[in-house]
Amino acid sequence: MDTRPPLPPFTFETATQKVRSAENAWNTREPARVALAYTQDSRWRNRSEFFTGREAITAFLTRKWERELDYRLIKELWAFSGHRIAVRFCYEWHDGAGQWYRSHGNEQWEFDERGLMRRREASINDVPISPEDRLFLWAAGPRPEDHPRLTELGL
Repeated sequence: MDTRPPLPPFTFETATQKVRSAENAWNTREPARVALAYTQDSRWRNRSEFFTGREAITAFLTRKWERELDYRLIKELWAFSGHRIAVRFCYEWHDGAGQWYRSHGNEQWEFDERGLMRRREASINDVPISPEDRLFLWAAGPRPEDHPRLTELGL
């Protein structure tokens, strides 16, 4: 049976670690790799889309990153209890026409005993920004350890 440490119930340290692991995975922009953190029957709500299962997650993420170009994400722990974690996040991306956006959102996560996410609920708002207003300027991939977090950036 696959596990995805850290496992619930979460402490502040393990919840923080879980959030950073998720951020790092999403910043790879590899849908199949990201989907492995979720149960086979994981239930998602992302904005106005509702779907279930790893195959649907992989398809969703493939569509997402085909549209959201040069994606860079920062997640930050908001709250945790037992098997649940709440995060706030921002990500920057641009569309095919070159318009940049900063997307702000909140997620609610629920995990099974193996540390796999069985439920994800995400609410997200997109705000157009100019290229000069971008804050997430690291090279593609995980955010560098010394890069400011959302709170430090004033977001």
